[in-house]
Amino acid sequence: MTAYDYDLFVIGGGSGGVRSARVAAALGKKVAIAEEYRYGGTCVIRGCVPKKLFVYASQYHEHFEDAAGFGWTVGESTFDWKKLIAAKDAEITRLEGLYKKGLSSANAEIFETRAELVDAHTVRLVSSGKTVTAKTIVIATGGEPNHHGALPGHDLCITSNEAFDLEALPRKIVIVGGGYIAVEFANVFHGLGVETTLVYRGAEILSRFDHDLRRGLHEAMAAKGIRILCHDMLKSVAKGEDGLKVETLNNGMLDADVVMLAIGRVPNSHGLGLEAAGVRTNEHGAIIVDDYSRTSVDNIYALGDVTDRVQLTPVAIHEAMCFIETEYKNNPTKPDHETIATAVFSQPEIGTVGLSEEEAGKRYSEVEVYRAQFRPMKATLSGRTEKMIMKLLVDAASRKVIGAHILGHDAGEMAQLLGITLKAGSTKDDFDRTMAVHPTAAEELVTMYAPSYRLRNGVRV
Repeated sequence: MTAYDYDLFVIGGGSGGVRSARVAAALGKKVAIAEEYRYGGTCVIRGCVPKKLFVYASQYHEHFEDAAGFGWTVGESTFDWKKLIAAKDAEITRLEGLYKKGLSSANAEIFETRAELVDAHTVRLVSSGKTVTAKTIVIATGGEPNHHGALPGHDLCITSNEAFDLEALPRKIVIVGGGYIAVEFANVFHGLGVETTLVYRGAEILSRFDHDLRRGLHEAMAAKGIRILCHDMLKSVAKGEDGLKVETLNNGMLDADVVMLAIGRVPNSHGLGLEAAGVRTNEHGAIIVDDYSRTSVDNIYALGDVTDRVQLTPVAIHEAMCFIETEYKNNPTKPDHETIATAVFSQPEIGTVGLSEEEAGKRYSEVEVYRAQFRPMKATLSGRTEKMIMKLLVDAASRKVIGAHILGHDAGEMAQLLGITLKAGSTKDDFDRTMAVHPTAAEELVTMYAPSYRLRNGVRV
C-alpha cells in the first residue's frame, strides 16, 4: 500500500477549497491546503463581500435624499473614498482570519504559496520547491477576470480586481460589459458621484435574465443618470492629456479617468501542471469533470469556477460538500445545479430563481405569466419614481411555478426564500392559498390571482 504525505491536498483557498479542507480535516483526515494569494478567494477578498460593502456605501446619498420626505433634515454630507477602502480592508482581513482559524481548528495544514501538480499524486509548493504527495487532490483555484488582450490599450484598463483598491475615486469611468459585475459596479460608482458610462456589445444588459427585469433595470439606471451604450464596443484605449481616450465603434470618443473591463471571467487553470497529471480541460481552460466533480484522473477532483459550471460562491461550497459525501462518507452525491436562486446587487436589485420567460416558452407548451409592476410604499413619501416588478411563470399543465423574478429593493432577500419554494416544487395554488404579509412588497407574490398573459409554444397570446 502506497504511503502518502496527506489524505487530501487542496489547491486553492477560496470558498470551495476551504470548505473541502476544513470538513475533511474535521473527519480526521490528514489535510493540507495551499493558496497563493489570500485565503477567502475571490468572494471574500475581491468579489461578493467587498462588492456588497461598496453597494451599501453607494446607496447612502439616496437615503439622505429620501429622508426629507419622511420629515428628516439631513445636513451637508461628504464622502471619503480612502475611509471606505480602509474599512473594507479591515473587514476582509477579519474574514480571512476566520477562514484560517477554521482550517487550523480542524487541524488542516495551511500553506501560503502557489501549488502545482507534478503528477496525479504529487504537488510542488512553488515558494519552497518542496514536493508533497496526497492520496486525493482537489483543485479549487477559481476564476479570474478576462483582460481582453486583443484590445489596443488593454494594459491601461482595470478589472474588478483593481476596482476595490483604486488610490482615488475617479471623476469619470467607462465600464465595458453587460453582465452582473459590470452592472453592479456601474451603480456603485454612479452612487458615489462618478460620471458613469456602460458600454455593452449586446442589445440589452444582463443577457441571461428575464427580459422584463433587464429592461426595467436599464430604464431605472438611465433615469438615475447612468449612460448605457448598447450595440457598441471599444476599439482602443489610449492615454490623453487629461486621463484616457476611449474609442468606441458606434459612439465616437469617450473621456475617462478609469476604464474597467467586466467582460466575463475565465478559469484560473493556467500553469497548474494539469497536463503533467493527466487532467483534461476544455477549449476555454475549464477543468472537465463528471457529475461528481471528478476529473479525468480518478483521485483528482475540481470544484467551483475553475470548472466553469455555475460561477457562484454557494455553488462551489455545495460542490465541496458533495465531494465530502462522495469521497469520505461512502455516499456518492451529485451537485444539484438546477433552480439556483441568485441576485444582482444593482440599484434597484434583481432577485431571480428558475426559468426566464424566454426559457419557459421553449420548454413548456403553455405557460401562465403573472406580472405586477408598482411603486413601492417607501417611494410614496420619498418621491422616487422607480417601480418594482414581480413576475411568476407557471406551467399551465402541472400548475408548478417554474420561474420567479423580482426587480426592486431587497429582491435578493426575497429570492433566497423563493429558492426554497421553487426547489420544493410548489404550485401556483400553493402561492394562492398563502396569506399575504401586509403591508409589504413581497405580498404581491401571493396576490396575483389571474395571469397577465399566456405563452403557447413560446408565443404570447
